[in-house]
Amino acid sequence: MSEPTRAAVAPPFNLEAEEAVLGSVLIDAESYFDAAQIIKVEDFYAVKHQWIWEAYVHLHDQGLAIDLLTVQEELGRQNHLAEIGGPAYLTRLVTTVPTAFNVAAYARLVEDSSVRRKLLTAAQEIAKVAYDETMDVSEVVSASEQALFSVREGQNDRDLVPISKVAAKYYDEIQYLYEHKDEPMGVPTGFRDLDRILGGMQRSDLIIIAGRPGQGKTGFMVTAATNAALKFGKRVAVFSLEMSNEQVVQRMIAQETGIQTHRLRTGQLEQHEWPTFLEATTKLSEIGMYLDDTPAVSPMQLLTKVRRLANEVQLDLIVLDYLQLMKADSAGRDMGRVQEVSQISRGLKQLAREFNVPVLTGAQLSRGVEQRSGQKPMLSDLRESGSIEQDADVVLFLHKPDEWAEDPARKNVTQILVSKHRNGPTGEVDLVFLGALTKFVDAASVEIDLE
Repeated sequence: MSEPTRAAVAPPFNLEAEEAVLGSVLIDAESYFDAAQIIKVEDFYAVKHQWIWEAYVHLHDQGLAIDLLTVQEELGRQNHLAEIGGPAYLTRLVTTVPTAFNVAAYARLVEDSSVRRKLLTAAQEIAKVAYDETMDVSEVVSASEQALFSVREGQNDRDLVPISKVAAKYYDEIQYLYEHKDEPMGVPTGFRDLDRILGGMQRSDLIIIAGRPGQGKTGFMVTAATNAALKFGKRVAVFSLEMSNEQVVQRMIAQETGIQTHRLRTGQLEQHEWPTFLEATTKLSEIGMYLDDTPAVSPMQLLTKVRRLANEVQLDLIVLDYLQLMKADSAGRDMGRVQEVSQISRGLKQLAREFNVPVLTGAQLSRGVEQRSGQKPMLSDLRESGSIEQDADVVLFLHKPDEWAEDPARKNVTQILVSKHRNGPTGEVDLVFLGALTKFVDAASVEIDLE
């Protein structure tokens, strides 16, 4: 059969390479480890080769030797021995491979063919959604990108895992934390007392910083993002729906130089401030921070942007300013604002889970908090949807008690209320807000009962 005809009727495969991998392991059982790092059972095209590889995997997991006799017995136990061609086929696999030295190269050939088959499957899925006129174009694009990225990175592969492996990994994490007690195990915010409570911003967590307009939500997020990138070397993606990228950078430079934002905005720098300005600009140019100022972005658009960036760099933190400025993917389809916000918060939580990074976003509070005595915010004050409270792993409130306005020692102090912490303690932390720089800094350290 000619090659064009073969390609037209069958997906790509390389039976010779598959036989070479299987034969190499029978010649030298140690070569199993080299091949297993590259391929999995589903990468084999021939079903009989999948059965043989499954036998290898089972024998390895049981701590048994992999050789002609043990593989033959395992295949017999699974009733596959006769279907693969009996012991004679296993013997042929051994005789067709001169050495097991090149097993990794053989495995790469098997993997290449497997990826091509997966790409064809993805192409069929893309064609299917492209023909579905009930889907928005943005949904079609996102589904298409997800199909391609899952081929390349296997992001959607979530297999059942033995608890022994999970427990071993958890043990290693606890041992590391024990040996590094003073280090936050998540992405640090740079605020000492807040990081003590949170242990840093944890992977896959949705973190909400909520407050009324003008209380400093953006200032908190920009400060935390800058601290994470500049002080701790983290890679941060910042999505600003309210300010331009230039305005975000302006705030960062103000925070680093101490030059007031309104003077930076109008270019009113003193001669002696230029070296400081240049140094701050250079430092910010070298950090792993990525900015996007697309207004009214939807969760699906955000997912697409993050997916593209994550294909290039390993992200540590996503910052979004702010939740209620997003639009739902299905906006305009007889959907109320409550349902929209619910879809948005759910989408942000899914984003945190898929990329295994913390997502920090701001949220508005309802006016009800202003009518309450003391104006101390509660979880029920989260505006427009209870799903924000439900989806969030951590909820922080910005709060400034009325009586502090008359206290010269506290007039610039803002409380951060840790009102929800799914995996840890709650509490209160004092930060000082430098309004001219739109920057938060640590207040005096306080003792916090983490129990």
